Amino acid sequence: MDSTMVSEAHEPGEWSLASTSQTRAPDQVALRAQARRDKAAAKELLAPVSSAISAASVLVAISAIASVVPFILVVEICRELLKADTDTGTVTALVIAAFAVAVFRGLLQIIGLVATHRIDAGFQLTLRRRLAAKASRLPLGWFTERTSGDVKRLLSDDVEALHYLVAHVRLEYVNATVSPLVILVYLFVADWRLALVTLIPVIGYAVALKAMTSPEFTRLLGGFTRGQREVDSTAVEFVDGIAVIRAFGQTRKASAAFSRAVDRYADALDAWKTPMTRLQAMADMLLAPVFSMLVVTAAAVGMVALNWMDPLDLVPFLLVGVGLGASFLGFAYAGQALREGSAAARRIGELEALPELVEPIGGDPMGDVAGAVRFSGVTFGYTPETPVLSGVDLELAPGTVTALVGPSGSGKTTLARLLARFHDVDAGTVSIDGRDIASMSLADLYSTVGFVFQDVHLIRGTVADNLRLARPDASAADLEDAARLAQIHDRITELPRGYDSEIGVDAIFSGGQAQRLSIARTLLSGSRVLVLDEATAFADPESEAAVQDALASVIADRTVLVIAHRLHTITDVDQILVLDAGRVVQRGTHDELVETDGLYRRLWASNENAMAALAESTTTDRVEAIR
Repeated sequence: MDSTMVSEAHEPGEWSLASTSQTRAPDQVALRAQARRDKAAAKELLAPVSSAISAASVLVAISAIASVVPFILVVEICRELLKADTDTGTVTALVIAAFAVAVFRGLLQIIGLVATHRIDAGFQLTLRRRLAAKASRLPLGWFTERTSGDVKRLLSDDVEALHYLVAHVRLEYVNATVSPLVILVYLFVADWRLALVTLIPVIGYAVALKAMTSPEFTRLLGGFTRGQREVDSTAVEFVDGIAVIRAFGQTRKASAAFSRAVDRYADALDAWKTPMTRLQAMADMLLAPVFSMLVVTAAAVGMVALNWMDPLDLVPFLLVGVGLGASFLGFAYAGQALREGSAAARRIGELEALPELVEPIGGDPMGDVAGAVRFSGVTFGYTPETPVLSGVDLELAPGTVTALVGPSGSGKTTLARLLARFHDVDAGTVSIDGRDIASMSLADLYSTVGFVFQDVHLIRGTVADNLRLARPDASAADLEDAARLAQIHDRITELPRGYDSEIGVDAIFSGGQAQRLSIARTLLSGSRVLVLDEATAFADPESEAAVQDALASVIADRTVLVIAHRLHTITDVDQILVLDAGRVVQRGTHDELVETDGLYRRLWASNENAMAALAESTTTDRVEAIR
């Protein structure tokens, strides 16, 4: 069962494996409601292939009937052989018929499985294409709010979880229903009293199965799956951040966090698996053929002693009846797969229901762009109850540089990302040259607005491939011109194959070099409006000078919005906007804002103190090094 189905009934971070009587009832109600939603989502998602799966299920149903027939024929063979005047011709015919039916049954089973796997392959291909198209229409902010593991699970793992749902579950349910029914009908015809005895282990298994799927075990399974997910998440964070962790000497602390996650996972596993294993062992014993055989034989001995039946009437129960329990195992395995697949189907349905970036159809192209940007009464929140920005009004004039500053969490990055429609505003408008960006095609918008992020992402491929992301038709001369302006051309020419060098194989770029490559890419795009998210944050002092020179080339004649954390880098910009709690509380030049008592002056004073402390510590280090 998927953890989401369980965890949604609990508060985040809840790790208690015990529940009070007051909380169990609401949890059980929530779990049942969630299970109903999951089944409804699975039914809706699989509707296009449901009829094809049903056709394959008919073949499997016939196969299930045919699977019992050889056993019945063997019973008749035994009866014939035990007669005083055995007819060898009849025995031979029955043997041939049993083989023929077994082969027929095998062919039907193969055809049904191949059919459902072909259906599944086509369904998964269609679904993956549909989800890829959906992802391309989602706001970019949806991706920035999730880890790569979350996105992979939604776009890949959950689709894979549907395989069993499409290719196996219904077939196993059909097989687990039809075979026992045929067996029971045959046994009741043979001797209804002994048939009732045969049902005793099956009834015991049903009771154990109900206990294994009870809300209490579901809750314990939820703790286990949450622990498993936390271990996965902690491991990914540890691996992704290993360089930073080691640099700051926090390896032991990070390892301890991972160890705690593993301990919680182990405790949850023990709390769920120990009682589950006991029940499972008992249930498996009840359905074991040898146990069923002993129960039926013991009952038959008593009935023969009472002259209630002929000893030969035990033969059908020994040959056919002992397989009754094994036929019911399909319900347990198919039920688990059904729950997991249904939960995946529900998550996929929720993904497909997410609001998309609405792209206008047939809108006029932008044409020449001056780059005048205006935010008018912009309000936005990641959730309706908690606005991040409230009533923001600002203008960015063409050819000017505007810096966004403010305390952490004031909304700087959110405001800048609205300019590229990472999200759509809740109220107000964002416009370029008087045109609402929501009315622009995404192609026009992303050719007009460019980003240079702190964290540069380079794709697998050559240097030229990475540069041409901005302009696929760029010539070799265009690439070289952009690289020269970005101060990265010389580094590229030092590579074994120059611009055709493969990143990660022939070329390993430092943070500052990767940043300059990103700037070259931005230069190629020709974007008239640029958003710079502290582009020199990860550069070393030597690289920072080169990056600043490269940025000077990018900024020329463009409208630039800078997200600034180090105030000494934006003292010469045309305009500084100070954000606090999602509102613009000050605006002006550096000199004007320093002269005014307000938030910016306090931020500047903190910046100056930090720079002085850094300079003092550096001087002390140098003196100590000389000594």
